[in-house]
Amino acid sequence: MNPKIIVGGVVAAFVIIIGIFGFSGSSIIDDVSGRSIVSSSEAPREALPLKIELEDISILEVNEKAATIEVQFKVTNPNYKAIILQTIKYELYENNVKVKASQIGERPMGMVDSSNYFTILSEQPTILRETITIKNTGNLPEFWDALTNNAPQWKIKGEASFNLSSITAGGEKEITFEFP
Repeated sequence: MNPKIIVGGVVAAFVIIIGIFGFSGSSIIDDVSGRSIVSSSEAPREALPLKIELEDISILEVNEKAATIEVQFKVTNPNYKAIILQTIKYELYENNVKVKASQIGERPMGMVDSSNYFTILSEQPTILRETITIKNTGNLPEFWDALTNNAPQWKIKGEASFNLSSITAGGEKEITFEFP
């Protein structure tokens, strides 16, 4: 038998196998857990939500005109693959009075825009910090007294937007959080 026919048959078999996996929509390794083989009959798995914790709120400086505060979030990814954290939007309250609204990161808006996002690796916590400045308007004397005495009663409410690092695996997700 001619060896060219045998080699051609093996190459054709590889092309058929690659075509089946490439166009069937199934994957060999699960994007979320990374442990199991996913067949095309299974429903696609959802990414597990990120774990966001309030690491610290520090008062860096207080004077008569302004206060500088640092907010730190600890973000943990329980998924097998990396997750893209686009934004953390949050509102800072002191004694149930909204003091500041802020955002860490940004979403891309259009084709030309560059994005400012964070890649959160699997099971390796990432600390995200932001320094905010609050100007003294004179309307909240109790708040400035609490700041100067280093005794504010903080509360943070917010939401985070994230998705899987693969554009074909999973859509955009949002989670909300609140820390007293």
